[in-house]
Amino acid sequence: MITAERKPFDEILELVDGHNKILVAGCDTCVAICLTGGEKEAEILASELRMKAQADGREVEVEHTAAIRQCEWEYLDMIAAKVDEADVVLSMACGIGIQSMAEKFAPKLVVPAVNTNMLGMPQEHAVWLERCGACGECVIGETAGICPVVRCSKSLMNGPCGGSHDGKCEVTTPEKEDIDCAWHLIWERLKAQGREELMHKIRPPKDWSKSSSGGPRKMVKEEAKPV
Repeated sequence: MITAERKPFDEILELVDGHNKILVAGCDTCVAICLTGGEKEAEILASELRMKAQADGREVEVEHTAAIRQCEWEYLDMIAAKVDEADVVLSMACGIGIQSMAEKFAPKLVVPAVNTNMLGMPQEHAVWLERCGACGECVIGETAGICPVVRCSKSLMNGPCGGSHDGKCEVTTPEKEDIDCAWHLIWERLKAQGREELMHKIRPPKDWSKSSSGGPRKMVKEEAKPV
Protein backbone atom coordinates (compact mmCIF):
# COMPACT_ATOMS: atom_id res chain seq x y z
CA MET A 1 0.00 0.00 0.00
CA ILE A 2 1.03 3.62 -0.48
CA THR A 3 1.94 5.31 2.79
CA ALA A 4 2.19 8.98 3.66
CA GLU A 5 2.75 11.29 6.62
CA ARG A 6 1.03 14.57 7.35
CA LYS A 7 3.01 17.70 6.64
CA PRO A 8 4.00 19.94 9.57
CA PHE A 9 1.11 22.21 10.54
CA ASP A 10 3.11 25.38 9.85
CA GLU A 11 3.75 24.21 6.28
CA ILE A 12 0.05 23.48 5.80
CA LEU A 13 -0.81 26.95 7.06
CA GLU A 14 1.51 28.50 4.46
CA LEU A 15 -0.18 26.53 1.68
CA VAL A 16 -3.65 27.83 2.56
CA ASP A 17 -2.62 31.31 3.66
CA GLY A 18 -4.89 34.04 2.32
CA HIS A 19 -7.83 31.74 1.57
CA ASN A 20 -11.08 32.02 3.51
CA LYS A 21 -12.91 28.92 2.22
CA ILE A 22 -10.87 25.78 2.76
CA LEU A 23 -11.90 22.22 1.98
CA VAL A 24 -9.89 19.44 3.63
CA ALA A 25 -10.35 16.38 1.41
CA GLY A 26 -9.50 12.97 2.79
CA CYS A 27 -9.06 9.70 0.90
CA ASP A 28 -10.54 6.54 2.39
CA THR A 29 -8.11 4.05 0.89
CA CYS A 30 -4.32 3.82 1.42
CA VAL A 31 -3.80 6.98 3.47
CA ALA A 32 -6.79 6.07 5.63
CA ILE A 33 -5.33 2.65 6.36
CA CYS A 34 -2.01 4.18 7.39
CA LEU A 35 -3.89 6.59 9.71
CA THR A 36 -2.80 9.71 7.84
CA GLY A 37 -5.46 11.03 5.50
CA GLY A 38 -8.84 9.34 5.84
CA GLU A 39 -12.08 11.12 6.70
CA LYS A 40 -11.24 11.02 10.42
CA GLU A 41 -7.86 12.67 9.87
CA ALA A 42 -9.45 15.21 7.51
CA GLU A 43 -11.94 16.15 10.23
CA ILE A 44 -9.13 16.55 12.77
CA LEU A 45 -7.09 18.80 10.46
CA ALA A 46 -10.16 20.89 9.64
CA SER A 47 -10.75 21.41 13.37
CA GLU A 48 -7.14 22.45 13.90
CA LEU A 49 -7.42 24.99 11.09
CA ARG A 50 -10.62 26.43 12.56
CA MET A 51 -9.05 26.78 16.00
CA LYS A 52 -5.98 28.46 14.54
CA ALA A 53 -8.13 30.92 12.59
CA GLN A 54 -10.17 31.69 15.71
CA ALA A 55 -7.01 32.25 17.76
CA ASP A 56 -5.74 34.64 15.07
CA GLY A 57 -9.05 36.48 14.96
CA ARG A 58 -9.71 35.54 11.33
CA GLU A 59 -13.00 34.45 9.80
CA VAL A 60 -12.19 31.31 7.87
CA GLU A 61 -14.68 28.69 6.70
CA VAL A 62 -13.21 25.20 6.86
CA GLU A 63 -15.10 22.10 5.70
CA HIS A 64 -13.99 18.50 5.38
CA THR A 65 -14.98 15.59 3.17
CA ALA A 66 -13.54 12.32 1.87
CA ALA A 67 -13.59 10.36 -1.37
CA ILE A 68 -13.40 6.59 -1.55
CA ARG A 69 -10.33 7.03 -3.75
CA GLN A 70 -8.98 10.36 -4.94
CA CYS A 71 -6.89 8.66 -7.63
CA GLU A 72 -9.99 7.73 -9.68
CA TRP A 73 -12.13 10.46 -11.22
CA GLU A 74 -15.40 8.54 -10.91
CA TYR A 75 -15.15 8.80 -7.12
CA LEU A 76 -14.33 12.51 -7.25
CA ASP A 77 -17.74 13.32 -8.71
CA MET A 78 -19.18 12.58 -5.26
CA ILE A 79 -17.29 15.49 -3.68
CA ALA A 80 -17.38 17.86 -6.68
CA ALA A 81 -20.01 20.18 -5.17
CA LYS A 82 -17.92 20.81 -2.06
CA VAL A 83 -14.80 21.34 -4.16
CA ASP A 84 -16.60 23.97 -6.24
CA GLU A 85 -17.52 25.94 -3.11
CA ALA A 86 -13.95 26.10 -1.78
CA ASP A 87 -11.21 28.63 -2.53
CA VAL A 88 -8.55 25.99 -1.95
CA VAL A 89 -8.64 22.21 -1.52
CA LEU A 90 -6.23 20.71 0.99
CA SER A 91 -5.85 17.12 -0.16
CA MET A 92 -4.79 14.41 2.30
CA ALA A 93 -4.40 11.74 -0.41
CA CYS A 94 -1.13 10.34 -1.68
CA GLY A 95 0.71 12.22 -4.42
CA ILE A 96 -1.28 10.37 -7.08
CA GLY A 97 -4.60 11.37 -5.57
CA ILE A 98 -3.51 14.98 -5.12
CA GLN A 99 -2.51 15.24 -8.77
CA SER A 100 -5.72 13.53 -9.84
CA MET A 101 -7.72 16.11 -7.89
CA ALA A 102 -5.74 18.98 -9.38
CA GLU A 103 -6.32 17.70 -12.91
CA LYS A 104 -9.99 16.84 -12.43
CA PHE A 105 -10.90 20.18 -10.91
CA ALA A 106 -8.48 22.48 -12.78
CA PRO A 107 -7.99 25.39 -12.42
CA LYS A 108 -9.09 24.97 -8.78
CA LEU A 109 -6.15 25.30 -6.38
CA VAL A 110 -5.37 21.88 -4.85
CA VAL A 111 -2.47 21.62 -2.40
CA PRO A 112 -1.01 18.66 -0.44
CA ALA A 113 -1.46 18.16 3.28
CA VAL A 114 0.76 15.05 3.30
CA ASN A 115 4.11 13.79 2.09
CA THR A 116 3.95 10.47 0.22
CA ASN A 117 6.87 8.33 1.31
CA MET A 118 6.79 4.66 0.28
CA LEU A 119 5.05 1.42 -0.68
CA GLY A 120 4.75 -0.28 2.66
CA MET A 121 3.66 -3.48 4.37
CA PRO A 122 2.00 -3.45 7.81
CA GLN A 123 4.29 -4.94 10.46
CA GLU A 124 2.07 -4.25 13.45
CA HIS A 125 -0.56 -1.68 14.34
CA ALA A 126 0.64 1.79 13.24
CA VAL A 127 3.94 0.44 11.85
CA TRP A 128 4.70 -0.02 8.15
CA LEU A 129 7.85 -1.26 6.45
CA GLU A 130 8.95 -0.38 2.92
CA ARG A 131 8.93 -3.48 0.76
CA CYS A 132 8.72 -2.35 -2.90
CA GLY A 133 10.25 0.46 -4.93
CA ALA A 134 8.03 -0.06 -8.00
CA CYS A 135 11.20 -0.41 -10.08
CA GLY A 136 9.50 -2.14 -13.01
CA GLU A 137 11.84 -5.17 -13.04
CA CYS A 138 10.93 -7.55 -10.22
CA VAL A 139 13.58 -10.13 -9.29
CA ILE A 140 12.12 -11.55 -6.09
CA GLY A 141 11.34 -14.83 -7.83
CA GLU A 142 15.09 -15.49 -7.64
CA THR A 143 15.67 -13.84 -4.26
CA ALA A 144 13.20 -15.83 -2.17
CA GLY A 145 10.51 -13.16 -2.16
CA ILE A 146 12.81 -10.50 -0.67
CA CYS A 147 13.44 -7.31 -2.68
CA PRO A 148 17.16 -6.44 -2.77
CA VAL A 149 16.48 -3.07 -4.41
CA VAL A 150 14.57 -1.74 -1.39
CA ARG A 151 15.65 -3.94 1.49
CA CYS A 152 19.40 -3.79 0.78
CA SER A 153 20.71 -0.39 1.93
CA LYS A 154 22.91 -0.26 -1.18
CA SER A 155 20.34 -1.82 -3.56
CA LEU A 156 22.90 -4.48 -4.46
CA MET A 157 21.86 -7.03 -7.07
CA ASN A 158 24.56 -9.41 -5.81
CA GLY A 159 25.42 -9.72 -2.16
CA PRO A 160 26.08 -9.63 0.65
CA CYS A 161 28.75 -6.94 0.69
CA GLY A 162 31.62 -6.64 3.14
CA GLY A 163 29.50 -4.48 5.39
CA SER A 164 27.28 -7.34 6.51
CA HIS A 165 28.05 -8.67 9.99
CA ASP A 166 26.07 -11.23 11.98
CA GLY A 167 23.14 -10.72 9.65
CA LYS A 168 23.03 -6.95 10.17
CA CYS A 169 23.85 -4.04 7.85
CA GLU A 170 26.76 -1.67 8.46
CA VAL A 171 24.57 1.42 7.97
CA THR A 172 23.03 0.81 11.39
CA THR A 173 23.57 3.72 13.79
CA PRO A 174 22.93 4.02 17.55
CA GLU A 175 19.91 6.21 16.78
CA LYS A 176 18.27 3.58 14.57
CA GLU A 177 17.08 0.03 15.02
CA ASP A 178 19.40 -2.62 13.65
CA ILE A 179 18.82 -3.11 9.93
CA ASP A 180 18.76 -6.69 8.70
CA CYS A 181 21.11 -7.48 5.83
CA ALA A 182 18.77 -8.23 2.93
CA TRP A 183 21.19 -10.67 1.35
CA HIS A 184 21.60 -12.56 4.62
CA LEU A 185 17.81 -12.90 4.73
CA ILE A 186 17.79 -14.01 1.09
CA TRP A 187 20.44 -16.65 1.79
CA GLU A 188 18.62 -18.03 4.82
CA ARG A 189 15.34 -18.32 2.94
CA LEU A 190 16.90 -19.77 -0.20
CA LYS A 191 18.64 -22.36 1.98
CA ALA A 192 15.31 -23.26 3.61
CA GLN A 193 13.82 -23.66 0.13
CA GLY A 194 16.70 -25.80 -1.11
CA ARG A 195 17.63 -23.21 -3.75
CA GLU A 196 21.05 -22.10 -2.49
CA GLU A 197 22.48 -22.26 -6.00
CA LEU A 198 20.71 -18.99 -6.83
CA MET A 199 23.13 -17.15 -4.54
CA HIS A 200 25.87 -17.96 -7.09
CA LYS A 201 24.01 -16.41 -9.99
CA ILE A 202 25.63 -13.17 -11.12
CA ARG A 203 22.97 -10.60 -11.85
CA PRO A 204 23.67 -7.62 -14.13
CA PRO A 205 23.40 -4.04 -12.85
CA LYS A 206 19.88 -2.80 -12.31
CA ASP A 207 18.19 -1.45 -15.44
CA TRP A 208 16.86 1.75 -13.95
CA SER A 209 15.40 2.85 -17.29
CA LYS A 210 12.40 0.64 -16.51
CA SER A 211 11.57 2.77 -13.49
CA SER A 212 12.78 6.14 -14.76
CA SER A 213 12.86 6.62 -18.52
CA GLY A 214 13.06 10.39 -18.64
CA GLY A 215 9.32 10.90 -18.24
CA PRO A 216 6.21 9.48 -16.58
CA ARG A 217 5.62 5.79 -17.14
CA LYS A 218 2.42 4.44 -18.64
CA MET A 219 0.81 1.01 -18.47
CA VAL A 220 -1.79 -0.11 -21.01
CA LYS A 221 -3.70 -3.41 -21.00
CA GLU A 222 -4.69 -3.66 -24.65
CA GLU A 223 -6.69 -6.85 -24.12
CA ALA A 224 -8.83 -5.11 -21.50
CA LYS A 225 -9.61 -2.00 -23.53
CA PRO A 226 -13.18 -1.76 -24.88
CA VAL A 227 -13.53 -2.62 -28.56
